[in-house]
Amino acid sequence: MTLRTSFTGKDLLNIRLRGGNLDTSADSFGGGGPSKLSELEVAFQQSRSPDLIGVNRAWYQFPLGKNWTITLGSRVNQTVMLGMRPSLYPEDTVLDLFTQAGASGAYSSNLGAGGGVIWEQGSFSASANYIAGRGNEGSGGSGLIGEESGSSSTLQLGYARQNWGVVAAVVAIENGFGIIDYASPFTLRSFEQPGITTSTALSGYWQPSEAGWLPSVSLGWGWNSTRYRKEVDRQGLVAISQSWTMAIQWCDLFNTGTAMGAAVGQPIFATALVGGTSPDDAGYVMEWWTMLPVTDAITVTPAVFFLSRPLGADTPEDQRLSQFGALVKTTLRF
Repeated sequence: MTLRTSFTGKDLLNIRLRGGNLDTSADSFGGGGPSKLSELEVAFQQSRSPDLIGVNRAWYQFPLGKNWTITLGSRVNQTVMLGMRPSLYPEDTVLDLFTQAGASGAYSSNLGAGGGVIWEQGSFSASANYIAGRGNEGSGGSGLIGEESGSSSTLQLGYARQNWGVVAAVVAIENGFGIIDYASPFTLRSFEQPGITTSTALSGYWQPSEAGWLPSVSLGWGWNSTRYRKEVDRQGLVAISQSWTMAIQWCDLFNTGTAMGAAVGQPIFATALVGGTSPDDAGYVMEWWTMLPVTDAITVTPAVFFLSRPLGADTPEDQRLSQFGALVKTTLRF
């Protein structure tokens, strides 16, 4: 449930309440295994207890002059503080991985106290924002700007025309707080070691001038460099990692409001280790879905997804592991 109000007609106060019972430790659709990559975008559970409702978003956004927008919040995420969305995909969501424009490092799901600024002039936009995942805590080096604040700092530049756009972003992420959601288990373990991961993303999209047989195309690539604190035994940890996504989408098939999309990509995997070696860590993820309108307020979305080698370097020797998922999602808006 999203509650929105405005004091001047140009500003926006946004509060979102959210509840659910998709356990992230046991439910495969919640990312409970055998890999986290199967987590759906709609999957949610407040803390570790099912069926609780919590304040999931709380932020205030207002204009400053003609070209500037300021956002401040105690529960704010990166998405609302970006001047440009890096991808047209997806119109309807299945796997959460494919909502991050092929760069789960740069476009992570960090949520906490923070703020940002957006500048827009014609086709250009520039954004800068900061989020402290532990900004509500006041001990142990946490807080808004402490060494253990669980922070991410983002700079994004974008250029958009009527039917295409390109976006670049660079993000500094504090390791050890689960800010990067989707990567191979081997790489995620390295991200838990104290240090800083610098994530760079390059994205682009194109869409036809009119809806028809031609789909829109969205591409995204992420490159991550990780530096560890001096006290960390770095030998064998991930130094460089990468990811990418390619997606196509039809938004109004046969003038019926039906949307359809498909995506393929590689979640973050290690490409270089401290010490010079490189593991066999790569895996692939694919999804397909069709969103069918039943009424103006109800849609039904059948979907399938396939994860090839989701454990990456942790796959047992001489063995193969894959995941296949199928679901029907019903969405009601009122």
